[in-house]
Amino acid sequence: MAGSRTERPKPVAESPIGLFALAQACEDAWNAATSSDPECWSDKNRAHGQCAVTALLVQDYFGGELLRARVNEVSHYWNRLPSGEEVDLTRQQFASSIDVPPGEERERQYVLSFPDTARRYQELSDAVRARLQPLDESR
Repeated sequence: MAGSRTERPKPVAESPIGLFALAQACEDAWNAATSSDPECWSDKNRAHGQCAVTALLVQDYFGGELLRARVNEVSHYWNRLPSGEEVDLTRQQFASSIDVPPGEERERQYVLSFPDTARRYQELSDAVRARLQPLDESR
């Protein structure tokens, strides 16, 4: 994988793409191949196993930090934006009654050090960018 994919990205501040558009593009692009648990992924729970790769994409577009915590013995990732706001685009993979504990920061290089995560991130990134490109071009 290219070195630029493991370095902390500069946020695409000049992009007209907002968080809602990114969230919709991710949800549309999520599939079994981008899930960390493809055997249990389904259209009924599209966010299942998508947290690390989705958090990396949020960081691509908006900067900030990656956060991680254990939720029901499963590693879960989300973002803290530069404003301090925490954003979790995959929270819906868990039952609403599940508490997500405070997260600890994780470096982008660490998250991408796992070959399967890097592959899934690249696949999701390509699919999301293809979905967002028409939005960028129409503005």
